[in-house]
Amino acid sequence: MKAEPSSPRTFPWRLQRQIGVTPWAGLLARGVAVLLALIISGVVIELGGLPAIDLAKRAIESTLGSAYGLQQAGLLATSLILTGLSVAVCMRMRIWNIGAEGQLFMGAWAATAIGIHIEGPVIPMFLAMFLAAAMAGALWILVPALVRAYWNVNEIITTLLLNFVAILFVNHFSMGPWRDRVVGVLTATYRIPYELPSLVGTLHIGILIAILIAIGLYFVFNNTRWGYEVTTIGRNRRAAEFTGMPVTRNILIVMLLSGAIAGLAGAIIVTGTAHRLSGFISNEYGYSGIIVAALANASPIATIIAGFLLAVLLNAGIVLSTQGLSVNAVIAINGLILLFAAIGEVAASYRLVRDVEEGPGESPIGGPQWGTPVESAAGAVDTGQGGEVET
Repeated sequence: MKAEPSSPRTFPWRLQRQIGVTPWAGLLARGVAVLLALIISGVVIELGGLPAIDLAKRAIESTLGSAYGLQQAGLLATSLILTGLSVAVCMRMRIWNIGAEGQLFMGAWAATAIGIHIEGPVIPMFLAMFLAAAMAGALWILVPALVRAYWNVNEIITTLLLNFVAILFVNHFSMGPWRDRVVGVLTATYRIPYELPSLVGTLHIGILIAILIAIGLYFVFNNTRWGYEVTTIGRNRRAAEFTGMPVTRNILIVMLLSGAIAGLAGAIIVTGTAHRLSGFISNEYGYSGIIVAALANASPIATIIAGFLLAVLLNAGIVLSTQGLSVNAVIAINGLILLFAAIGEVAASYRLVRDVEEGPGESPIGGPQWGTPVESAAGAVDTGQGGEVET
């Protein structure tokens, strides 16, 4: 008997997961996702009774259309790039450092301790403040790193809870022992007498430091044995352990490096813009760094681009808040961008393929299927089970 022809499929296309995704394809997918998030945000703003297109034009003109707007975006990008790099370093090992905010505060605290209590030449003082800030950030993540490396304790909870401890710790010193009683500031310390040199207007050299760190991390991760080990452990920890890679040691190094970068961000803030330590030096840069790292997919170079993008959006949000858009709406837009970026990352690993129509007894590549009876030249049918049936 002849086999009945299969009924045609109503939709001959299907999604197929790809083994590997090129960096440019992933970047394009996240870019499209961010654009969709902005379009949806515009529609919601229009439904709320505000002119979304006019607001967008004003935000772009005030941010990218003036020298002052560009300088402010550059200042925001400095902190966002550094905290983004802090999170991205851990993401390469599938570790989430949610404590960049607290490590930033502790770095700012250490830099302030050096700056207001020790006098010396400018360059050595900056080196001392930056080194102290990096060490403070690394020490603040040390306990989460130890329990993650040796006892596999979830680092998300431990690093997140330490953020609140760090902020309270800084508030104690800024409103207590180190409070500026000469000027009469109630919530800040004495002014730090060391200030980062300016590049253009209000934009200081901190942006160059952030970019150089990103470039350095790129070459380390792509051209050194340690970078290869970190990437391999992140992709398959069991395989890395099987090949003899020092997994525990690398987890400690990566997390300490992550904390050090976030601590350095705190030092740059107090020496570049704030000039005093307080509980308000960070505009939640540590949490925004998570968005930056996710948009960049843990790539150091892409972190620079994502940091500038989010800085422009945050600066535009400040402008929008003065035009009638609430701060909560601006925060919601950032959350929507993060959500769509995650969706775009997943979507980049799939492609749409067309199903091949298969005839009876044929495989998709045109040959006989395994186990399908094949008529022989002698007029018998091979059943595929070691016997023949006469026809």
